[in-house]
Amino acid sequence: MAGYDDRDGVIWMDGELTDWRDAKVHILSHAMHYASSVFEGERAYNGKIFKSREHSERLIASALALDMPMEWSVDDIEAAKAEALKASGLEDAYVRAVVWRGSGEDMGVASARNPVHMAVAVWPWGAYYGDAKMQGAKLDIAEWKRPSPETIPVHAKAAGLYMICTISKHKAEAKGCSDALFMDYRGYVAEATGANVFFVKDGEVHTPKPDCFLNGITRQTVIQMLKDRQIPVHERHILPEEMSGFEQCWLTGTAAEVTPVGEIGPYKFEVGALTRDIAEAYEQLVRA
Repeated sequence: MAGYDDRDGVIWMDGELTDWRDAKVHILSHAMHYASSVFEGERAYNGKIFKSREHSERLIASALALDMPMEWSVDDIEAAKAEALKASGLEDAYVRAVVWRGSGEDMGVASARNPVHMAVAVWPWGAYYGDAKMQGAKLDIAEWKRPSPETIPVHAKAAGLYMICTISKHKAEAKGCSDALFMDYRGYVAEATGANVFFVKDGEVHTPKPDCFLNGITRQTVIQMLKDRQIPVHERHILPEEMSGFEQCWLTGTAAEVTPVGEIGPYKFEVGALTRDIAEAYEQLVRA
């Protein structure tokens, strides 16, 4: 496919549909220099964005966490996404809403006088991890750690938080892996570069407590699915060495959906019945 800057179609920007190739920002936009940007990744199935309103609510919360008050309400964001999706002509698609500080009177760390912008782009995107969706992904263990909530707004979906994700995923792919798993600042298991992680042992599910990383919307959805099935779910701090005793593992995320994991560093997992059941049930849910 062509690069993401060279495609047919339109992108919603600040209330107008703009030709895809003309959807540009100035080089002195504050976001480019100081990471004053937040975003949402969403998927549309059969023409409907799954958990759309929750994503819009989180977009506003993330922007406020970075001191970027928006002029758009949840209803405004919903209307923008609907307009962009309709203009794309796609039924099954990935939807990216992004909010950022643009160029203006400020060009230092402070940017209160610079305008806040919003855009929505829609494009086709298949399985995030490719064949791993069936065979089980292989993960590296990242050398970076998820930071303390005292150092950065960890519960915002902020662009700056993904810098170590890019570095870690590049290293993982160079090793033949699909992704990398982070530990947190205390040494507990945290998450992958763009997905939450779940483990299975003796028919019960264990997942890291999201006290220093994003509590994903797909994560919350899957936890409720498990509880509806009367499957015990333990949200807790997990030590890395505990992975040797887990039988199954999967990742969750809007892009990842529910993806089985076969390996994390030296630890091996089976793509078992519960993993496949949850993956299939999630697929049915988003298309219901």
